[in-house]
Amino acid sequence: MKTILQNLAIQRWDDHRYYHHSRINQSLHLLSAISFVVAYGLLFIDPAAAALLAWCVSMTSRQAGHFFFEPLGYDHVNQATNAHKEDIKIGYNLRRKAVLLAIWVLIPLLLWLQPSVFGLITPATDLAGFAHDVGIAWLSLGVGGLLFRVLQLWVQQDFMTGLTWMIKILTDPFHDILLYHKAPLYLLRGELIDPMAHVAGHQERGATSAPRA
Repeated sequence: MKTILQNLAIQRWDDHRYYHHSRINQSLHLLSAISFVVAYGLLFIDPAAAALLAWCVSMTSRQAGHFFFEPLGYDHVNQATNAHKEDIKIGYNLRRKAVLLAIWVLIPLLLWLQPSVFGLITPATDLAGFAHDVGIAWLSLGVGGLLFRVLQLWVQQDFMTGLTWMIKILTDPFHDILLYHKAPLYLLRGELIDPMAHVAGHQERGATSAPRA
């Protein structure tokens, strides 16, 4: 457990310092985190509705922050190119995210054209049923995407890395609320980029961790 907590701290720290410089991205992560927490609660009541909320609000806001607002040039704070950061990213980098989001978009189209998914499910007869089927399919995609990456990390690195990453992903909403709850305030003050002074100070003290995010 101690090892997992140490690795979790490293993954969280590197994820923040490498991939969350934009205050807009941080603010969108706050919105995403709050929506995810609501979706977690809704999961016990209506799993399909929880998945619709998670994908349509939480995931779209979260990934929009990365794709459209996070700087993709040279990272002077961490002295790393974007290509290097994409290559070392433990979770879903932009390329992997693009594939995952493409599947997400194609699922409703598949259910519209093949309501029974080639005989695998009972076809929906109305819009509410269609939305329910989409939600369940998206929930399956989320679980599948999570487990698939854990398996990849297990093969590429080790099981502990994959397990720690899964714990990080599942608990990120709560952590992001604590980490980025002031981001909208900084935006209102006109600060578009986090100066990351705490990162520079951390590095000066010689406490940087290996690139693991």
